[in-house]
Amino acid sequence: MRQDRSYDCIVVGGGHNGLIAAAYLARAGRSVCVLERRHVLGGCAATETLWPGYKVSTGAYVISLLLPQIVRDLGLRQRGLTILPRNPSSFTPLADGRHLLLGTDAAANRQAIAGFSQRDAEAYPRYNALLDRIARALEPIVADAAPNLLPRHGGQLRAGARARLRDGAGLWTLFRRMRRLESDLPAAIELLTGAARPILERWFETEALRATLATDAIIGAFASPAAPGTAYVLLHHAMGSAGGARGVWGYVQGGMGGLADALETACTELGVHVRREAEVGRILTLNGAARGVVLEDGSTVEAPVVASSADAHVTFRKLVAPGVLPTAFLDAVARIDYSSASAKINLALAEPPCFTCLPTPGVAAHHRGTIHIGDTLDYVERAYAEARDGRPSTDPVLEVTLPTSVDATIAPADKHLMSIFVQYAPYTLAAGRRWDDIKEAFADRCIALLARYAPNVPAAVEHRQVLSPLDLERTFGLTGGNIMQGAMNLNQLFFLRPVPGWADHRTPLKGLYLCGAASHPGGGVMGACGRNAASAILRDG
Repeated sequence: MRQDRSYDCIVVGGGHNGLIAAAYLARAGRSVCVLERRHVLGGCAATETLWPGYKVSTGAYVISLLLPQIVRDLGLRQRGLTILPRNPSSFTPLADGRHLLLGTDAAANRQAIAGFSQRDAEAYPRYNALLDRIARALEPIVADAAPNLLPRHGGQLRAGARARLRDGAGLWTLFRRMRRLESDLPAAIELLTGAARPILERWFETEALRATLATDAIIGAFASPAAPGTAYVLLHHAMGSAGGARGVWGYVQGGMGGLADALETACTELGVHVRREAEVGRILTLNGAARGVVLEDGSTVEAPVVASSADAHVTFRKLVAPGVLPTAFLDAVARIDYSSASAKINLALAEPPCFTCLPTPGVAAHHRGTIHIGDTLDYVERAYAEARDGRPSTDPVLEVTLPTSVDATIAPADKHLMSIFVQYAPYTLAAGRRWDDIKEAFADRCIALLARYAPNVPAAVEHRQVLSPLDLERTFGLTGGNIMQGAMNLNQLFFLRPVPGWADHRTPLKGLYLCGAASHPGGGVMGACGRNAASAILRDG
């Protein structure tokens, strides 16, 4: 067994969280090695040249949640990160020839919504103001490490006095921030625990507006908008200001991999050794502590600290040998819900989509934001009901983006890239069907659905990539194809993520930490998981 050099810390996975953890550790003087399984960095937030001249964001496709502190600390803008805000931000074409166009212009939003309902036009700014107030109060809680409010179980590692003091301080911080909400507290509690549908139905009467907003509550979730917990997913997407303002999403210039490029530059300048095509096969342990990793090629890399940005299932049930971790802990890990119902379709187009409700000869304002297909809450419910029974939605919910509408660097001249994020595509199919057999036909169905609103799209497709939930698992190492590294359900959030008692990035194995979205605050291109894991490692010495 060949032995490579040793380090202070090894980071498993070169996604954005892994790279952020590595950069913070190196900035504190640690020697760090990042080991990435694939040929490209960024994890789900990667750019790949699938076809000549096209730089495709194969997984994640927009950004807003990235913590400004991380951008400042690591000098990411000076190292090439450019975020292109989108305005308008949302376009919903309707079958009756109308459309709903929303953005950052309050007057334009009022006019657009008033075409459907004057009542809703007046309610919309109040709704956004409420979300903004709650997001401002809760964002620091989401960004910081979660306190362990429950005792550890299933391990020899016990929380020390300092850790218990930190947990108590975290609980007090949570109390103070919730108290600041004052009269907004009941609404905040409902957003943290309730369902999106009744909230949206209480605020608005326009189905197109309800359905447009409900998309944020179900993206990446195998849930109906009427399910408890979906309101938090809606709130989660309203946080973040990387797009220029809170809740405004943007494109990364050059594709989502532009973030990974900036992070790699920061890591390299700090002395981090970044290795691609270096798949970890096993985490080395000795006497209840991590000691490094064994790569699939048989070589070893030693370090007393291993930070895994893989999900909990991969980390604890695949990379750690059987018998090393306590049975009670593994039982808790086995109960993590990875239910997934998402697919991704990437298209290269000869021309932009031309919508019958708003025809234009080329790219126009409505192409810049997210294009929503699914115009009523009942439409979303029907799509979910089919997926619940193991059938891909007959009429799926489509979240469509055209990044070339604002970024000319990612496609040949006069050509375009289109991203289609699809709900619902259940990972487990009924009647013995296999995704490898049906995914192309499902993609045909999605494109045909889009063609009801933009008839020119099918003939404009020059290249396409279809990623089923199974492909998301294979390509990005996501158990069950779950893009959040575990469902964002109430029982898997905050101090319960990844499992109760282990919310502080530590594990029962000394020296082994979680630094990816499997830990608090969960999914999204946020970076808090990596930053907070690095802080935990540095506190432990």
